[in-house]
Amino acid sequence: MTEPRPSLVTLTHVIYALHAFSLLTGIVTAATVVGAFLTGWPSIIAVILNYVKRSEARGTWLESHFRWQIRTFWFGLLWVALCVA
Repeated sequence: MTEPRPSLVTLTHVIYALHAFSLLTGIVTAATVVGAFLTGWPSIIAVILNYVKRSEARGTWLESHFRWQIRTFWFGLLWVALCVA
């Protein structure tokens, strides 16, 4: 396993912060927490960044973080869709 570039570690922290900002938006506004997480622009930007930089994280310890961030978003969307249906 190789060591990731420091800028990729920073980006991973930024992506977590974007998701956290979406959750916080859902907590302090009229939006729901899940709704803000799945449809808020910070989370959408975070998932796009995950996909764009995923190949750079491959083979490093950050790979599991990128996979977890992407899967959390899509599984959240899946569960909401199932609950609505």
